[in-house]
Amino acid sequence: MRNLVAAVDTKGRRDFRNVTRREFLARLAAVGTAVFIPKAKAAAQTPSTSSARPYRIDTHHHFASPGFIAEITARKTGQRALMEWTPAKSIEDMDKGGVDASILSISEPSVWFGDDAAARKLARECNDYGAKVMADYPGRFGLFATLPLPDVDGALHEIEYAFDVLHADGACVMTSYQGKYLGDPAFAPVMDELNRRKAVVYCHPFRAACCQSLLPSGAGVGSELVNDTTRTITSVLYSATVVRCPDIRFIWSHGGGTVPYITGRLGAAAQRLPKGLIYELQKFYYDTAQAFNPYTLPSFKKLAPVSHILFGTDFPFVTAEATAKGLSENGEFSDSELRAIERENALGLFARLKA
Repeated sequence: MRNLVAAVDTKGRRDFRNVTRREFLARLAAVGTAVFIPKAKAAAQTPSTSSARPYRIDTHHHFASPGFIAEITARKTGQRALMEWTPAKSIEDMDKGGVDASILSISEPSVWFGDDAAARKLARECNDYGAKVMADYPGRFGLFATLPLPDVDGALHEIEYAFDVLHADGACVMTSYQGKYLGDPAFAPVMDELNRRKAVVYCHPFRAACCQSLLPSGAGVGSELVNDTTRTITSVLYSATVVRCPDIRFIWSHGGGTVPYITGRLGAAAQRLPKGLIYELQKFYYDTAQAFNPYTLPSFKKLAPVSHILFGTDFPFVTAEATAKGLSENGEFSDSELRAIERENALGLFARLKA
């Protein structure tokens, strides 16, 4: 018996005619294969899969203690996302973007505002609060301890407390302090102590005093942040800090600023580097925060070994989902390379997270 049914051709048009039910189901199955399999494949490739266990490790993930929020609010830094940050918001974004664990860090402007005692107090509050978040959400967070630089004595005391009492995963520093960069002799005692501890040192760019007003209305802030990363990498190279402190594992934010594109202009530093410029640059680690677009990634990937690229989001300013999608679509990484970037490389630095 033939029934009047609505069939669908391969272009999606409805075609009413007499076909058997068996013919109709066969056509429908064929259309379903043509139309729905590509969508299913795309869905499978998206970074957020609620049914899968989160596995990524985010090494560029900001938090804000109550005292830090009060400071940046009073100083009108404009960082609304930090002012409204909560641990729950981090967990929500991590779960949506497939992130298993995030290493917490304070963003710029950090904790020093001209008063050493106040900076020491705020650094301690940030670090204690970060440790509390770790305890409240076991296994989901690590901590880069905030240092109250440019107060060197305060920084040395905080390193001792953060590493020996809180068991922090590393130290968080800014690219510059009062116009001085990390290779400056003033910071040598701090670099030497971090080297002695074979510490991971995560570096976040700072709105350098020299350059905040180069363009009107703060229009140059974004570019100046990455430029400050370039300046501090140049500083640790030209000062040969990387030679004197070979056991520091530096992590540079945002794909290393502009360094991957100006290696040809750093040749003079090579004279102070017995193993050469590229050797030192490839010893560093670089995170992917805001460096996953199709224009940045090719040079970034050319310079940095895949084993030294770390998944980093810049949350709460950028989501884990957007970062994972950008890496997948723009990096031309193999599945094994993506797995290394998104998880395995971080485990090499933070063995505690293997558990």
